[in-house]
Amino acid sequence: MNNLNIIRTNGNIPKSLPGEDHISGLLIYSSQLPSGFSDTERIKAVSTIETAENLGITSAEHPVIYNMLKDIFRINPGISLYVGIFAVSTDFAEVKTMQNFAEGKLRQIAVYNANVDIVATNIVALQGIATELESADTPLSILYYPKVENIATLPAISATGRKNVSVVIAQNGLGVVLGIVSLAKVNESIAWVKKFPAGVENPAFSDGTLLRDVDKAVIETIDTKRYLFLITYPGLADSYMNDSHTCDIATSDYAYIELVRTMDKAVRGIRTYLLPELGGNIYIDKETGKLQAYSVKNLELIAGKAIEDMEKAGEISGYSVEINPEQNVLATSTVELVIKQVATGVMRKINVKIGYTEKL
Repeated sequence: MNNLNIIRTNGNIPKSLPGEDHISGLLIYSSQLPSGFSDTERIKAVSTIETAENLGITSAEHPVIYNMLKDIFRINPGISLYVGIFAVSTDFAEVKTMQNFAEGKLRQIAVYNANVDIVATNIVALQGIATELESADTPLSILYYPKVENIATLPAISATGRKNVSVVIAQNGLGVVLGIVSLAKVNESIAWVKKFPAGVENPAFSDGTLLRDVDKAVIETIDTKRYLFLITYPGLADSYMNDSHTCDIATSDYAYIELVRTMDKAVRGIRTYLLPELGGNIYIDKETGKLQAYSVKNLELIAGKAIEDMEKAGEISGYSVEINPEQNVLATSTVELVIKQVATGVMRKINVKIGYTEKL
């Protein structure tokens, strides 16, 4: 009997997301290079797990990297990802190398350094690289995965100014965290229970200790030290991030990843719109010597365009742009703008009062 069979296959076409907030890097320190990498080609764009396999990153040959990538693509199939594999480093200059390779587009990068103990000097070095990139107008957030021998002896990691670095101590959790960060809008906490389940059934810390075997007081202490790990909630399936800490101090404006990412996006956007105005004319009122009102208004609108778009997208609560017309631009050739933005809040605690009453 004649017959025609048509088999539908998965073409593994990479998903695409709007904007550039999902552009990410995965930096791995390892002495072993997959077949698709070489000493002269250590960075590759990897869009799918099939792309990774074609580059020699297989579950048999490189299981750690392979599983990280599987977690990343499982959580965010639309991520735009660059993978870099380098020999062990102490100055983390490879973060800068990867940002330059990506033409400054990386918004976050995960750094896998599981053969090196967690020490404060490495966090300082990573923050130094991030600060240097910020000065070059290519800011990013760094998710750092070091070696952890014992969660009971974890050192303090927070200090003023360490806003671009977060330390992940969830066992095999770096891919999960990078996937969630790249998927979240810049203003969203990666610990949002409804939106970002991790898909890890029995979470553990990177020293191998299962979460379920750790006393609650110890978990709270680790959280207070501002590490990132996976937790569970009674009555809910799955696991979730404990919070979105950076290594900055808890009272900082940049104590959480979403606050850093939101500001980075605003700064990048403002620069994009204002840079074409550099070297242009601004007009002066011939009677008062002040800046012309229309010039002030025009520049305020240009400077505010990026954060206006962010407000419409729900990424900030509001903003203002102000230019003092009294500025003497003829003397200084400098125009100063003051931009303020109101962040969106995150409900880290919910208190509910409940009891009986005789009537309502």
